[in-house]
Amino acid sequence: MKPVLTHLALGVRDLDRTVAFYRKHARLHVVHERRDGGTRVVWLSEQEERPDFVLVLFHVAGEPSPGPSTLQHLGFALASREEVDAAAAAGRADGVLMAEPVYAGPIVGYFCLLGDPDGNPVEFSYGQPIDPRRLAARQQTAKDDPPVP
Repeated sequence: MKPVLTHLALGVRDLDRTVAFYRKHARLHVVHERRDGGTRVVWLSEQEERPDFVLVLFHVAGEPSPGPSTLQHLGFALASREEVDAAAAAGRADGVLMAEPVYAGPIVGYFCLLGDPDGNPVEFSYGQPIDPRRLAARQQTAKDDPPVP
């Protein structure tokens, strides 16, 4: 069987605050919650029923994870540049906007970064093809996809 990505697990310092962040800004749903050896664990997904991928959050004590100086982040695709702008506005209003919306070319697209309560960067993007077959097409049409100030 070919490996299939099913989850990403993050240890967080304030579980309730982090769950609220992902519910509000990424519109994820709580699909599972339990105590595992005294530790509360929460699973979040885009789909309320039959999720294919989950974000697993659990409480840890200690220092925050690496910040925006690294490339590590969670990425969420949006349907338009306007939705990226709206995500940035919501993050700005909550004081969690890490990077203003910017167009970074045909591969990366238009994106902004928000910081979750533990400082994990969360990217909201438009026009970022994940399917490698679409990358060549995006590079070919880059001339027709001008930067947005």
